[in-house]
Parts: sequence; structure tokens; C-alpha cells
Amino acid sequence: MLEILSQSRNFNTARNFLFSIEKKSNGTVKIDDKFFNVLIRSYANAGLFSESIKLFKNMKSVGVFPSVYTFNSLFVILLRRGRIGMVYEVFDEMLKTYGITPDNFTFNILIKGFCRNGKVDEGFRFFNEMIKRGCQPDVVTYNTLVDGLCRVGKVKVAHNVVKGMVKKSGDLNLEPNVVTYTTLIRGYCGKQEIDEALDVLKVMVDRGLKPNEITFNTLIQGLCRAQKLDKIKDVLEGSLGGSQFVPDACTFNTLMNAHCSAGNVDEALKVFEKMAELKVQPDSATYGILIGSFCQKKDYEKSEKLLDELLKKGILLQDSGSDRLFRQLMKRGTQDPLSFKTLIMGHCSEGTFNAGHELLVIMLRRDFMPDVEIYESLINGLLQKGEPKLAHDTLEKMLRSSHLPPTSMFHSILTALIKKSCVGESASLVMLMLEKRITPNIGLSTDVVKLLFQNGARDKATEIVRVVYENGYTLKANELIVYLCQNKRLLEAHQVLMLCLEKEQTVDADSCSTVIAGLCKIHKVSEAFELYYELLEKGVGKSVSGLKDLRDALEAEGRSKEAKFVTLRMPKQ
Repeated sequence: MLEILSQSRNFNTARNFLFSIEKKSNGTVKIDDKFFNVLIRSYANAGLFSESIKLFKNMKSVGVFPSVYTFNSLFVILLRRGRIGMVYEVFDEMLKTYGITPDNFTFNILIKGFCRNGKVDEGFRFFNEMIKRGCQPDVVTYNTLVDGLCRVGKVKVAHNVVKGMVKKSGDLNLEPNVVTYTTLIRGYCGKQEIDEALDVLKVMVDRGLKPNEITFNTLIQGLCRAQKLDKIKDVLEGSLGGSQFVPDACTFNTLMNAHCSAGNVDEALKVFEKMAELKVQPDSATYGILIGSFCQKKDYEKSEKLLDELLKKGILLQDSGSDRLFRQLMKRGTQDPLSFKTLIMGHCSEGTFNAGHELLVIMLRRDFMPDVEIYESLINGLLQKGEPKLAHDTLEKMLRSSHLPPTSMFHSILTALIKKSCVGESASLVMLMLEKRITPNIGLSTDVVKLLFQNGARDKATEIVRVVYENGYTLKANELIVYLCQNKRLLEAHQVLMLCLEKEQTVDADSCSTVIAGLCKIHKVSEAFELYYELLEKGVGKSVSGLKDLRDALEAEGRSKEAKFVTLRMPKQ
């Protein structure tokens, strides 16, 4: 019953039913983690992430202990949402609070999740933890690491991992499979190192593995991107790969797209005709490529002819408006990333970027990987429309898709966030840039700290100052101090100055004098003396003026020793 209610998305009813099971069964059925797991997964599948977490926490309050299966489900949910920090917390809770031993599934989930989030080093950390805890990595584990390395461009390292698998294959049953080699081929093709990709294909065949349609289509896509169309014939005829390859719709779509991108629409049409000759059924992407190309050439007559053919064959449902048409496609289960891209880019062309962002969210929920062009077009458009929060959200999704935007894009989004006084998002973006080792703009970082102080987020502001300096970057410290003094935020100015001095940063003596005098006026004499003493330690104290105010304030509080210390260092009149 619980599964039926969850699958039909009657979540409130399902939740009420869950907590009434014991009562309705007169205690004969005890609630255990299996019941919670069903609802936790269902919430996540519906995109209700916070409800999944809330339900997990409710387990503890009703005395139900989670199992390793519960934690595995939770890790999948957290990693899919990019909640890396929470994964560490939950992993510690699993070990220390509940004493649950992770299994192979746990580690494979963690390794895959971190690799998919672009944190391959963390993936390897859990790989080492896996071995340390007596779990045996399998082919799936190694394939995940190979995929993660290829995604971040470390294809040579991935190749070494595969070679290591071959060496261990006899003892540990770690024989690389078709997925392993196909992943490696995709990695080399992504870097346009086609000769290396072909070498991997040869090794694969020599080891007795038969390439599948994904292997061949991956290779053909790589050859198209590298403009090595002459070698595609060898692949199709079987002289590369050692077996006759039967092309499918994906193969033909790739070839047509390559010809259309090169402006050879006539060649693309020949491929389309060959498709019919071989009785390969075209899909919506096939028509989308050709229709888009004819529209670009302003050959609307041919576009309409293809669209009529497409509708007659029932590949698309006829309806008014491309959005409605596309949503009907999704209801029918059409798995077509190119259709997503076509519609998103169409929204960008029309200036309806919010609608494009909505489609991006749907695309990601269906586990499709948007390309760089989609992300950059959406971000630039959202910024033009004055939607920096959505642009920031899109940037985070772009990073989770293992794409690294240019530094200028980070700066553009940050500029827009500051302009709109988006406090939390501005701080989050600066921290993200530092985490990703993106060089921050000194002026923008300073403006973010000002914005945080202005909105009462003192702790976050000082944290950013500290982290900026710890990462080897700087702020306009003197400008920041002047701003804080002008706004009567002397304690904050004191805090920033102390951080600057701690990190061996150069500070302006006049700014320091202003802060010391201001602190004395508001009776924060301890802070004023602390700053003066630190300045002396750093060799700046002799240039500080206004020491009479500090001495008088110390004497007024009966602190004669400190007052004498200051007097001895005051310039003689």
C-alpha cells in the first residue's frame, strides 16, 4: 500500500499511513527502516529533497534505526543534488552514531557521486577507505573512477588505471570490460586525441572484447568532432574494430550533424537517404537536425516538407506551440537530449530565458548532460534580463555537470549579484570561486565583504576575508577599513585589521589611527590597545598618530601600566 501511494505521489496520505501502521495493525506490524526507505526514495524521485531528509530525521525520533540500505539511498539523493558537505556528515553519522558498516554498494555510490560532481580526488579517498575497511573494489568501482578521471580531462591517468586493472585481473577478477574501454575511448575523443582512441579500440579487440554500438557511436562522434570523416568509412565497413558494425539512428544523426555543422546539408541528406535504404528508423533528433539546418539556410519549404513527414509518421504529436509539443514528447518517454537543446536554445534566441532554465532543470532530472553552449547561453541571457540568482543557480548546475566556466563568467555573475544586493548568493559564489581555485577580482571580493557587513552578516564577512587571504589572494583592505569607519562599524574594522595583520598584509597607518581613535570614543579600549600592540609587533606602530586618545582612555579605565606603555612610545613634542 505504501509503495502504491508513493508511486501515485499521494505523499501526505503515504506519510500518514506510514505513521499509522502500528496502530492500525494493533501492534502486529512494527515499523522498520524498509517502510521509511520506500517513502524517502519516492520523495527524492519527485524532486522533494528536503522531505527525504526530514523523513530520515524522523526515523530517529520514532526509534527506528536506519540500515545500510537507508544510508545508501540517502547518499544517492545527496550526491545527485550536489550536497557534498552533508554526505560527509551522514557518513560520519553512519559510522559513529549507528556503528553501521558500509558495504560495496555504499562505496560505489560514494565514489560515483563524488566523481560525477567533479571531485575525483575525493572519489579516490573513498576508494582507499573502501580497501581499508575490507571491501573489495569490483569492475564497477574501477569503471566509475575511469569515467570520473575522463570527465575532468585526466585521460592518461584513467588509461593507467585501466592498465592496472589488466595487471590485477588474474587475481582479483578485475578484467576490463566493454564499458571500461568505451569510457576511455570517449575520454580520448573528448580531447580529440583520435589516434589514442583508435589504439584503445585495437587493444579492446585484441583482448577478445566485441565493441558495441555505444563504442562505435562514441568513436564516430569523436571522428566527426576532429573532422576526420575519412576514417568513419573504415569504422562502418568493419576494418576498424574487427567486426561488422550495424549503424543505428544515433550513428546517422551524428554523421548528419557533422555534415550540417560543416555547412554540407546536401551530404547530410545523402546520409538521411542511406538511412532509409538500410531500413533504420529515423527519430525526432534526425528530423530536428535537418529541420534546424534548413531553417538556418532559410530553406523553409524543405523544413515544412520534413515536418509534414515527421507528423505523418507519428514521431511527434501534432499540437500548437513547440513547448506543448515537446512536453508531450516527454510524456511519451522520448529520450532525446538534442530536442532539449534545440528548445532551450530557441528560448534563448527569443529572450525567454526563464523558460529555458525550467527546461534545463527537467533535462537534469532526466539525467541528461547539458553541454557548455546551453549553460553559457542561459547564464548570459539571464544576466541580460537581470536575473542574477537564476544565473548563479545555472552556474552551480554547470559545475555539477563537470563543465568549468571561464573566470569572466564568475565575475559577471558576481557583479550582477552585488548590484542586486543578493547577500547570500554573493558570499556563496566567492567561496565557490576560492574552492575551485578561480582567481577572484579584488574589487568584487571587497564589495561582497562590504555588502555582508552592511546586512549584518559579520561572521560570514570575516570568514571570507580570512579565506581570501589564506588562499593567497588579497582585498582592498584600506578601502574596506575606511568604509567600515564611515559607517561607524569600528569593531568590524578592528576585526578586519587584525586579520590583515595576522596574514602579513600591508595596512595604512592613517586607517589604523582612525580605527584606534574611534574605538576609544566608543569605550572599546581593550580592542584599541590590542590593535596598537599588534601594529608595534608588525613594525607599523611608530607611524600611528592619535596615541594621546589611547593613553587618556587607558588612564580613565585605571590601566596605568598600558597607559605608560603607550606614553613611552608617543613622539616627543
